[in-house]
Amino acid sequence: MLDTAFAPFAPTLGWFLTAQWSSRVTAIDMVPARSRSLTTVCRALQCVVVMSMLAACGLMPRHSDDNAAVVPQVDSHALDLHRVMGTWYVIGHVPYFTERGHVAARDEYAPLPDGRIAVRYVYRTGFHSPVRSVDAIATVTPDTGNRDWRLHFMRLVRATQRIVEVAPDDSWALVISPDHDLAWIFSRMPSMDAKTYQGLLHKLRGYHINSDKVWRVAQTPSQVGGLGFERPDSE
Repeated sequence: MLDTAFAPFAPTLGWFLTAQWSSRVTAIDMVPARSRSLTTVCRALQCVVVMSMLAACGLMPRHSDDNAAVVPQVDSHALDLHRVMGTWYVIGHVPYFTERGHVAARDEYAPLPDGRIAVRYVYRTGFHSPVRSVDAIATVTPDTGNRDWRLHFMRLVRATQRIVEVAPDDSWALVISPDHDLAWIFSRMPSMDAKTYQGLLHKLRGYHINSDKVWRVAQTPSQVGGLGFERPDSE
């Protein structure tokens, strides 16, 4: 009954009481202890009582979280590594600084006899530039369901990536850094339709990736200069 009666006024009342409580506490803290009036303390306690009643009825204001409704859960099942072997085209990314300005970028994964994974990153700095590549060795982190990989480039540079989701038909994959600062949208094909791409951006937001930082990677010359595409280094 109480939550039904107060529901239309809950946001305003809740914020008002929160502000009142904050001002009361501030006022009390600023006045020497011996000078605090009993009336002020009682009013503050009244605010606490009313706020507690509102909280019990579910009427206290809540901070909004735009990602709360879209947070997907990383699959608890172990990822079959055979599903992610082969070539993945980089459709979009929040990249390492060394990956910026690349076009025709792709990752190639191949299993090694010792259980590690050979990683080759292939790219160009422009469509008139030569093809280049960087090799690395990835080690799967134990107890992560084969999703966390530690990569070693030239035995000097280390990086970590997490495969958070793979399409049921293995047509795309989402990879992020564990600190959620970096992200990659992979595809088995060098092209991806707009609807699928937007859907994957939505998923990345659910994994706490700032999608405003995602740049599309040109896989063909016709994509250079397009909306949302990263500018090549050599063009």
